[in-house]
Amino acid sequence: MTQEIKKIAILTGGGDCPGLNAVIRAVTRTAILTCGYEVIGYKFGYRGLYNNDFIPLTLDAVSGILNRGGTIIYSSNKDNLFDYQVEENGERVKRDVSDVAVENLKKEGVDALIIVGGDGTLTSARDFSRKGVNVIGVPKTIDNDLASTDVTFGFNTAIDVATEALDRLHTTAESHHRIMICEVMGRNAGWIALESGIAGSADVILIPEIPYDINKIIEKIEDRGTHGKLFTIIVVAEGAKPKDGHVVVSKIVKDSPDPIRLGGIGNKLADDLERLIEDHEVRCTVLGHIQRGGTTSTFDRILSTRYGVAAIELINEGKFGEMVCLRGNKIVSDSLENVIGQKTKQVDPDGELVTIAKKIGTSFGD
Repeated sequence: MTQEIKKIAILTGGGDCPGLNAVIRAVTRTAILTCGYEVIGYKFGYRGLYNNDFIPLTLDAVSGILNRGGTIIYSSNKDNLFDYQVEENGERVKRDVSDVAVENLKKEGVDALIIVGGDGTLTSARDFSRKGVNVIGVPKTIDNDLASTDVTFGFNTAIDVATEALDRLHTTAESHHRIMICEVMGRNAGWIALESGIAGSADVILIPEIPYDINKIIEKIEDRGTHGKLFTIIVVAEGAKPKDGHVVVSKIVKDSPDPIRLGGIGNKLADDLERLIEDHEVRCTVLGHIQRGGTTSTFDRILSTRYGVAAIELINEGKFGEMVCLRGNKIVSDSLENVIGQKTKQVDPDGELVTIAKKIGTSFGD
């Protein structure tokens, strides 16, 4: 260990995600029981760091939270302290207020900061590391699109939720001979749609990486009809788009670091299909934030615990500026500089999962 560690902090940034509480619990219990560290949690992500708003994380504070969705220290996806909205002379302007956060850490005697989040949150983690803060990153996103790790926690729970939804849609689709569309999350990466679609026996899977031809979808529906299958299940990622078309934007959030909000492709597809084919009712279900909430899956509880323990081990080894990650079945780490420099991990249109789905008769609309 390169320096004596007495006090550590943790914050959770970006969208909420199943497994966040499991990470907080693992960090806290390992830090206290194994190392004797004091632990605090900054509330509402980087906003809490800026406002010096935190709570003590004790063994009692993290008791009973392993299975709970959400995060007991809350989160925010609007607070980039390197481009933060403040009020000056009655006007709202953007300023770099990261030095305030650094001073707050020093004032509270925080020796190391664990930052749990996705690409945007970890970009700021890298930037704080560059300013000399002892940072450890933990990867979090239900989209599973961070390139440095094979799996992010929260993804497994999300696909479990989506798969159960597809199972339930099957019964009503078959009962009424309907085309049922299920829209799931996935802006730029179609992992949720792909894996839940395979597990949930979807007939059509539409993902951002493979632009679709609606005529190919109609061909699939009609082919099923000739074989006596008078219903069709379609799962579509929110970032899917038609060939020579565009993604569907639900709204623009001006004060957000990521202002474009996708959503609506499921309903658009339903309208298009009803217009182009006769004697078929089409219904769309949008899962939305249901994929983020509820009870955390067994896999994600274990992975989150592994990540939390590994984060403390990196602190003990003085390996700051690193992010814990999963490679194969082994927990390792990668530098935040390298993590942020990599492209989003997307589905390979020629990869194994797409190939096996096609071999069992699933259409991707291509």
